[in-house]
Amino acid sequence: MEPDVCQLVELLGVLWYPEETSAVIGGPDRGMSCRNVLLTGCSSGIGLALAVRLAKDELKRFRVIATMRNLDKREALEKQAGPALDKTLEIRQMDVTSEESIRRCVEGIPQRRVDVLVNNAGLGMIGPVESQSVAAMKNLFDTNFFGLVRLVREVFPDMKRRRRGHIVVMSSVLGLQGLIFNDIYSASKFAAEGFCESLALQALKFGVNISLIEPGPVVTEFERKLYEEAACMDLSAVDQETLDIFQGFYMAYSKEVFTVLGQSPDEVAEHTAKVILAEKPPFRYQTNSLYTPMTTLKHADPTGNLPLNAFHQMIFQHDRLFKASLSLLKMLQWRKRRDVSYNKSP
Repeated sequence: MEPDVCQLVELLGVLWYPEETSAVIGGPDRGMSCRNVLLTGCSSGIGLALAVRLAKDELKRFRVIATMRNLDKREALEKQAGPALDKTLEIRQMDVTSEESIRRCVEGIPQRRVDVLVNNAGLGMIGPVESQSVAAMKNLFDTNFFGLVRLVREVFPDMKRRRRGHIVVMSSVLGLQGLIFNDIYSASKFAAEGFCESLALQALKFGVNISLIEPGPVVTEFERKLYEEAACMDLSAVDQETLDIFQGFYMAYSKEVFTVLGQSPDEVAEHTAKVILAEKPPFRYQTNSLYTPMTTLKHADPTGNLPLNAFHQMIFQHDRLFKASLSLLKMLQWRKRRDVSYNKSP
């Protein structure tokens, strides 16, 4: 039986820094601590990329408990995890809509010690509000918002008792700034942001950090399925003018926006890893700097009219400006990626 790498690292930490024996996990990170990371939504996309990134950390600083609702979808993660599987990464079943499932998973972790909770599981929804059932909206909130609340209720008391821990929430720029035809999804992210902003005040008192990761568009299976579902949705209750805007503008341009602005799951995972490793983790962290000017508009005008008018004019009155902006952003993204590739070259 092979020794647990993380246990060996912890043992060395105790031997080298005996004064910190009680703080091997989650304590001052001198490159010796090995933290338990409980990560949700790991069957694909950002969750999968982050689980692999942390499990393959060269300094062996993490033991990753990667969870997913359906274990039949574990193959992709197993393949990418490679030799890290069952060493620094283990895969477990968890359904964030079930308190029993969450508790069972946490109880299976030695001493229930979750040093870093990464809430990544989520659902998407786009389209005119008239085309979406209240049942579907409740289902989305049950995962995106109440799933987060259930997880926090399970691990936060233990973190407070130990007076250390880190709760990382995969939010979105749409948790800061609403977007046309993303009404319900954006509402769920706004709810998560409000919950975390309120909870953070209490968390700091107990030495627990909370971080909101706010990506823009991310090119994943999640997005592909979302647009496939949108193409097949029942739009019979939608008026013709709204339908024209949704199909003629939103659906036509959203794919181009993803092409121009979209990040890969690996990019977002790398940003998230930096937040987890930060000595003083930020409360909010946007992974795509191109979105910062758009979200900043909201704070520039207390009335809220500035961002609304800016987006309204860009979408409905100056579509040529919108296209030109996309072209400019595309060029900026190309130059940014070229520079990154150049700096990485030997």
